[in-house]
Amino acid sequence: MKLHANAQTCPHCRCLIVSRVLDGQKTTSVARDFRVSTKTVLKWIARFCVEGPGGLDDRSSRPHRIARRNLQPGKPLNDAVFALLHTPPRDSGFNRTTWRLADLHSALKAQGVITTSNNLSAVIKKAGYQWKKARITLTSSDPLYREKVDAIKKVLSELKNDEAFFSIDEFGPFAVKMRGGKALQPRGKVRHLPQWQKSKGSITVTAALELSHNQVIHFYSGRKNSTETCKLIDLLRRQYKGYRRIYLSWDAAPWHSSEHLLEHVEFLNGWAAHDGAPLIEILPLPAQAQFLNVIESVFSGMARAVIHNSDYATVGDAQAAITRYLEDRNRSFAITPRRAGRSIWKQERVPAAFAVTNNCKDVRYR
Repeated sequence: MKLHANAQTCPHCRCLIVSRVLDGQKTTSVARDFRVSTKTVLKWIARFCVEGPGGLDDRSSRPHRIARRNLQPGKPLNDAVFALLHTPPRDSGFNRTTWRLADLHSALKAQGVITTSNNLSAVIKKAGYQWKKARITLTSSDPLYREKVDAIKKVLSELKNDEAFFSIDEFGPFAVKMRGGKALQPRGKVRHLPQWQKSKGSITVTAALELSHNQVIHFYSGRKNSTETCKLIDLLRRQYKGYRRIYLSWDAAPWHSSEHLLEHVEFLNGWAAHDGAPLIEILPLPAQAQFLNVIESVFSGMARAVIHNSDYATVGDAQAAITRYLEDRNRSFAITPRRAGRSIWKQERVPAAFAVTNNCKDVRYR
């Protein structure tokens, strides 16, 4: 008979132990005779009394319950964490306005995501965020967050060939001057950046990213207001004249929902059939959810490539560099659309696609 690997006695010896105790021999004497502990003798007596002779057989040492392995930092945990962080805590039953690590851990556990608080901290820190910086907000406080996100996801999942979806935003204004950043330097040499510099001018980029073909349409604005946004809408309407409908998605900036802009869109839709132009439908992002605005990823990559470590002589030089970057990007995605994301444009941390797990606004390059 095959014995358990850790067994001190065989079933026959256990029968002898039990019989001797039942015959009146002291447990300490029996334990000494069989070279086992008194506790072992008492264990076999107890099992015999409850189960009879069958209780003296070997039992499996397999644990009754195996603890689930903690999910380690990586894409599955990253997606689960940020999909939850982007929602208000009250959606998960917490009467708070911001997330705490303990609440985050509890909510993920309720979803079946088992991990540790240290792993959660590592994921959040790797993404470039810190709990103590109030100016960096990962959580939307919009009470209609779910409804707005679901509406965008529904449109994107059902987008037809004669429809286009645009992610719209403005970059800047930023001053044209010597800028810092990481760069290769000879040993012993440190690049110095003057604390006080005279600006050579400022630049504001108004742009739209068409998600189906990953193309950016942009121009330079003097200010960020409804007039410039209306100008962009007119440009998109002309360039996509053969389309049936175009969807515009942007953040909750006040000029994106002004009365002037809404009246302009209503006027254009009234003339759409006469002009042979597409109808315009606005799908706003939730408030305080710039991290979901896909074009922010393009802006972050652009800043990392042509603005950080720059020292342009004029505003025109800076605009030329930005234009070339966006034109090269459009050309690359037009020729090889499957090579999207970091395989070509390594400066862009997030692929140009809408997802609730995205953090499109890179806090280090924006």
